Amino acid sequence: MKTFMPKQADVSTKWWVVDATDVPLGRLASQVAMVIRGKNKPTYTPHADMGDYVIVINCDKVLLTGNKLNQKVYRYHTMYPGGDKEVKYSKLMKEKSDFVVAKAIKGMLPKNTLGRKLCKKLRTYKGAEHEHQAQNPEVLKIKGVR
Repeated sequence: MKTFMPKQADVSTKWWVVDATDVPLGRLASQVAMVIRGKNKPTYTPHADMGDYVIVINCDKVLLTGNKLNQKVYRYHTMYPGGDKEVKYSKLMKEKSDFVVAKAIKGMLPKNTLGRKLCKKLRTYKGAEHEHQAQNPEVLKIKGVR
């Protein structure tokens, strides 16, 4: 008996929409990353792109538990001398909440060429409207949230 190896032509992709209202950021990111990676399918193959497209709406209403809103810091460097910058998540959530959600999900994907390819399957929006109605996305329920 041979091991079944799905080819890229055998993969069928779907579109999912996730409402991030009152969902903890880590729980949302881990479950969305699993769908983007394709781990929810029985034909999952670690080295192949088996995943689906995910649209995350209402990113500005995502929940940061504990005191993370005031203590958690996003750090980056401008590539100029002395260019270390820090931004608190309270400011990021007001201005770029879709970036915060995308960064959390991207951090749970592989750090290689496959991971960079999978990042393109994610769309994040601050509000409830998105421009992907033509793809007929299905609603994805996040487990462990009421």
